[in-house]
Amino acid sequence: MKSTLVKSLSKNGAFREKSEAYLRSAVNFFDSAIAQAEAGELQSAASLILKALDQERRAGSVGPQVLQLIKPRT
Repeated sequence: MKSTLVKSLSKNGAFREKSEAYLRSAVNFFDSAIAQAEAGELQSAASLILKALDQERRAGSVGPQVLQLIKPRT
């Protein structure tokens, strides 16, 4: 049986790997966008930039999410 700490560390490693994969994908999209922009394909470059920004957003939201943990007093 694994301890809670070991489970937590392995999950954090998995979250980090997933986040890094999203960031690598974002870099690839940005590089492709630069190439498209230099070739004059501005519409395609804009689309690639939006995809890259989406990947960056996903990288920032990897991991457990805590919503409505603190409830306001009424």
